[in-house]
Amino acid sequence: MNMKIAAAILALSTTLGVSAGAEAKGCLKGALVGAIGGHVAGNHGVAGAAAGCAAGHYIAKRKDEKRQAEMTQPRPDPRGATEPRAKAPTRL
Repeated sequence: MNMKIAAAILALSTTLGVSAGAEAKGCLKGALVGAIGGHVAGNHGVAGAAAGCAAGHYIAKRKDEKRQAEMTQPRPDPRGATEPRAKAPTRL
């Protein structure tokens, strides 16, 4: 019975993994941590891995959104100036 459940979960996860392969950022790291936590919490490694994958994906997505927002904002002047620099006088 347990082998059938494990085979079904493996087949489902493989199918989902193939269809969303490019969107798996953070999933592996989260699944690893979740599986270890679930195993320690009482032999719930598969449930922990699924929850960890979802959490890892969410965190990676939020990190990417933050990075994109930082890239679109103008950078402040490193000298601390708030106004554009005046042109240097030209020599005649």
